[in-house]
Amino acid sequence: MGFLLPLFLFVAYLYGVSAQGPTYATIIVKGSVKIAETDDHFICATLDWWPSDKCNYNDCPWGNSGVPYLDLSHPILAKAIQAFNHLRIRIGGSLQDKVVYNVGTLKYPCQPFKKMDKWLFGFSKGCLRMNKWDELNHLLSKTGAIVTFGLNALYGRHKIGKLAWGDAWDSSNAREFIKYTVSKGYHIDSWELGNELSDPAVGASVGAEQYGKDMIELHAIINEIYKNSHSRPLILAPGGFFSASWYAKVLEISGSNVINVVTHHLYNLGPGNDPHLVNKILDPHYLSQSTSTFQKIQQTIKIHGPWASAWVGESGGAYNSGGRHVSNTFVDSFWYLDQLGMASKYNTKVYCRQTLIGGNYGLLNTTTFVPNPDYYSALLWHRLMGKGVLAVDSKASAHLRVYAHCSKSRAGITILLINLSNQTSFKILVQNDRNINLHVEEKIHSGSPLIHGLKKTVSWVGRKVSDVTAMREEYHLTSYGRLRSQTMLLNGKPLQLTEVGDIPTLDPVLVDVGSPISISPLSIAFITLPKFEAPACV
Repeated sequence: MGFLLPLFLFVAYLYGVSAQGPTYATIIVKGSVKIAETDDHFICATLDWWPSDKCNYNDCPWGNSGVPYLDLSHPILAKAIQAFNHLRIRIGGSLQDKVVYNVGTLKYPCQPFKKMDKWLFGFSKGCLRMNKWDELNHLLSKTGAIVTFGLNALYGRHKIGKLAWGDAWDSSNAREFIKYTVSKGYHIDSWELGNELSDPAVGASVGAEQYGKDMIELHAIINEIYKNSHSRPLILAPGGFFSASWYAKVLEISGSNVINVVTHHLYNLGPGNDPHLVNKILDPHYLSQSTSTFQKIQQTIKIHGPWASAWVGESGGAYNSGGRHVSNTFVDSFWYLDQLGMASKYNTKVYCRQTLIGGNYGLLNTTTFVPNPDYYSALLWHRLMGKGVLAVDSKASAHLRVYAHCSKSRAGITILLINLSNQTSFKILVQNDRNINLHVEEKIHSGSPLIHGLKKTVSWVGRKVSDVTAMREEYHLTSYGRLRSQTMLLNGKPLQLTEVGDIPTLDPVLVDVGSPISISPLSIAFITLPKFEAPACV
């Protein structure tokens, strides 16, 4: 009974606003041809290295979430990963280029990170002990995670300028670490060299020509160590902020089929202390500025590395640990889901969210491990949105963002609707570009639209999808009272862990496929249409 009041409020809000006069909109989904394709496991999250004394803007939000300190036995952590049924996890971040591996002969002592303000990124070198690596791999294997590991690319180099580092990469420690990993039978899906070392740089940079040569060396190491393995991991690079000339040079120097995946990082919301973060998130014109980055990456790969694919290797919206009281709240999902939709349209195969846990932008609370709203947004995307991306024509306001994919592991399509407007509700007519109209204008019903809508909505809560074939599935995401709430509502019901700490079920509301789709102001909806005829999805 506890969810009935929030459900009533949700439906009251949905239909109450509609009663004031919704805006009708038509969207046309082109299901004949896919315009792009993602990986089956598009959703990815990162684990970073930061210690608890990593602070920004007088805020220290990392706690014990860094790889060397993380409580790997916490039951919620395992359940949160398992819920994705193979979640991609990238282990990396700024301090990865200061990590030595406690295996073989080390040039540096194996000590934990220590705060050193005048050193690169404000910390000394740190060390990954093999017992911690063993424990981490046990968790990742048990939960079915797909692992990317970022290697230290500054090992053996020396600083030659304000930000520039010179000399060739000393691969000895990485080689021993990879050999150890293979000898233990740990499955690493991909290895990445370096973090944000492209030019222009944030903290350190390596010249493109030298970096290209280092990639050739990593390629040779992988071929040697994995020569008797049944599968060969992918090689990722460079994990930096995109610069067309630098990226092109690296691809040209390293040569064909050395770099399998071109990774780039994106923090399009700016610094975490920006007081205008929420305004940026809700501004469709600001959000659309990222389109140029995806276009340029796509073009660079097409010209200089057509054998490779593109990943967003790290993205947290706001940099420097994210926005306090923003990145871990409901409002952040407007940015996050829009980014997922936009990246998909440009053949981005994987999108890694900074972070799974840690900082203000973690999908999980740093202290309690309880999921934040973006966790559920990611999980819904992962379960509903297939890898086939479809074109959409929309006549609606720019504040209504629309993305469409083939549905995951089933027939039909799933549409993502993001309403950035704080005033306008929409009633949406979905049409097929093959002239199949799946929806009709809503008929005028007698009686209160609120009560009618409430009865219709409540009657379908908990019903199985197989019960009714003439229905569509709707997943409406709204805030719990305020945009910066750390609780998200799904169809009016708060998303909370069960009494035993399990991830809750994410049940849709079933709605007559013949009625328009309603979406209230400042809300998000996934709409699954099982009967939508899309030849591209067959």
